[in-house]
Amino acid sequence: MFPIAFHPVFRYPVPESHRFPMDKYELLPLQLLREGIAEESDFFSPEPVDMPSVYAAHDRTYADRFVAGELSRQETRRIGFEQTPLLVERELRIASGTLEGALRAFQSGIAFNIAGGTHHASRDTGEGFCMINDQAVAAQYLVDHGKAGQVLIIDLDVHQGNGTADIFANEPRVFTCSVHAKNNYPFRKKKSDLDVELPDRADDNLYLTLLRETLPGLIERVKPDFIFYQAGVDILATDKLGRLSCTIDGCRRRDELVLLTAHRHGIPVQCSMGGGYSPQLKTIIEAHANTYRVARQIYG
Repeated sequence: MFPIAFHPVFRYPVPESHRFPMDKYELLPLQLLREGIAEESDFFSPEPVDMPSVYAAHDRTYADRFVAGELSRQETRRIGFEQTPLLVERELRIASGTLEGALRAFQSGIAFNIAGGTHHASRDTGEGFCMINDQAVAAQYLVDHGKAGQVLIIDLDVHQGNGTADIFANEPRVFTCSVHAKNNYPFRKKKSDLDVELPDRADDNLYLTLLRETLPGLIERVKPDFIFYQAGVDILATDKLGRLSCTIDGCRRRDELVLLTAHRHGIPVQCSMGGGYSPQLKTIIEAHANTYRVARQIYG
């Protein structure tokens, strides 16, 4: 089996105006247990991440203001959440779950975070429902503490990982790759080390062809010791915030390509779930569960 970070606080009540399907954070673990993909012992509940780890990836003044609840109204509007102590706890636990999962992945080969993928959080700002960039915090920790010499972040959410690109713009030990819808949010994108932009309504064939062409060269070029995978399922044609036309099976094959590539090269992986906003919650759960099903087939 493989370690999975989960804590009930991951489900945060959002404003009615931004009522996205946050129930997935509670329902996905139940689905994994019901199918036998995971066991109770696979789940771990992370404590809030220590602030020095946050400071390594984020501006200290910004991080302290966020934790103290001192962000301006303009800043919280850009984020999309009302700032509360529960929200702060949620973000710090998510970052901790990704960091702890990454450390565990060196033994298990792969680890998951039921939440996470907060890739819009930049070094000194939050936006798009992201305040602390969980995979950035964990990636910076690995390279700073000698756990990995070269990290690769593969971001396959439908939205560009602009915050991650910003944080690692001057960090050669972390290579950022974002495959996303060209015309989708964020409309002012940052420059990743590699950006692969997809046209509106790109289907399974185009998406998977580009991914197959990209992954081998990426591994050869970067030679990573560790991979962070942002596995957003908002690439689905049904997604309210996406602009692509991928199917659930196409999304599953995407996961298979990434995880098989990592496994064949013996590179440990930490996977955060990222976005997913299809109108029917069962669609989101099915697409996310497929990532774990694929991992179970590959890693046993």
